[in-house]
Amino acid sequence: MFLGIDIGGTKCAVVTGMPDSSGMMQVLDKISTPTDKPVYEMIAKLFSLAEELLQRNELDNKELDGIGISCGGPLSSKRGRILSPPNLPGWDDIPIVEMATAFFQQKVILQNDANACAVAEWKYGAGRGVDNLIFLTFGTGMGAGLILNGRLYSGITDLAGEVGHIRLSEAGPVGFGKSGSFEGYCSGGGIAQLGQIKAREQIQMGQSTAYCASLDALPYVTAKSIAEAAAEGDETAIAVYDHSSEYLGRALAMLIDVLNPELIILGSIYGRAQQLIEKKMWSAIHREAFKDSVEACRIVAAGLGESIGDIAALSLAAMAAEGTRTVKGSGLMNTE
Repeated sequence: MFLGIDIGGTKCAVVTGMPDSSGMMQVLDKISTPTDKPVYEMIAKLFSLAEELLQRNELDNKELDGIGISCGGPLSSKRGRILSPPNLPGWDDIPIVEMATAFFQQKVILQNDANACAVAEWKYGAGRGVDNLIFLTFGTGMGAGLILNGRLYSGITDLAGEVGHIRLSEAGPVGFGKSGSFEGYCSGGGIAQLGQIKAREQIQMGQSTAYCASLDALPYVTAKSIAEAAAEGDETAIAVYDHSSEYLGRALAMLIDVLNPELIILGSIYGRAQQLIEKKMWSAIHREAFKDSVEACRIVAAGLGESIGDIAALSLAAMAAEGTRTVKGSGLMNTE
């Protein structure tokens, strides 16, 4: 039996699961909770919820084979520490693996959410059978997990794939602490910022949008509300997604040129708003990237859908049970 803990900027989850007879990872039970407490109180709450989850399934710590913790980066999987993720203010140099190991008395692996999701999609989702793929979170934040030549690549300091930090323009929406960054243009928070800018322009010109009728409503604009308005034909909302999709395509073109992947898997927002995104995205890719590399690369939504975060954490737990981790970008290696 595996235990997974998925730590996000807005919500967290604890899950139990195990592979079924076909080898596919199955979620057996789950408890979700908002990320609404200071760091150490939040960790204590997650551990308590994990205990509750085990008790209601008549399990105890000794019956766990491994524990996986997935969290937004940056972090150090080798040192088991969370290192000030932009979506988790106050989570500065947190020794989460040491704390979980002491609490549960079991093997624990920590990985950033993009790497964890890349492993999950590679083993159980859209990436099965593919040796070179990029997974992009495209949710609350923007990060990448890299499977290169059949191995998870993590980089010399465990920070490979922090693509959200790349600056795409000198000025623009803020993400990852940087204006005009990939995360600024292509994340839930970034799309909301773009929507707020466009809505403010419309309102000051005496017009309105379906997703924001007044200046007082600006703080409540979200990527979801903009997508819903765009689906109903609101021109401003469509323009917001066109703007984000253009920059998504530019960034993907860079990744295609540099890494020459067979597959790019896009998470959360792409799966929900693919029809709003793909036309402008592909236009930018074809304009910017090397033709032969583009023709060799498919771009798809995450195969695991809304369950990807749960499966990702459980995939790490399976790695913990196998005694493997990522080291110096060289892939999955035995730790014994």
